[in-house]
Amino acid sequence: MKPMTAPKVLDAYFLEARCKLLDVAAVLDRIDRGEGAPLNDHRVERIRRSIEALLESGPGRAERIQEIFSLEYDPEWKIPQPK
Repeated sequence: MKPMTAPKVLDAYFLEARCKLLDVAAVLDRIDRGEGAPLNDHRVERIRRSIEALLESGPGRAERIQEIFSLEYDPEWKIPQPK
């Protein structure tokens, strides 16, 4: 299957991307306005690192952002048991 052209992708997804970016901006504004804004909170740091990843060129941004929010593998994790 042939990928869509860049103009078609923009036509199809521009408004959706705009909406999601506005949502992220609104969340960051709420954090900044909130009393006791957590400047060193790891969640805010991950959001900021993800925004930096969005600014990088080339493919693979979604994968890099997923890795930013993923936990490191822990060989001690217990396998969930059915109830």
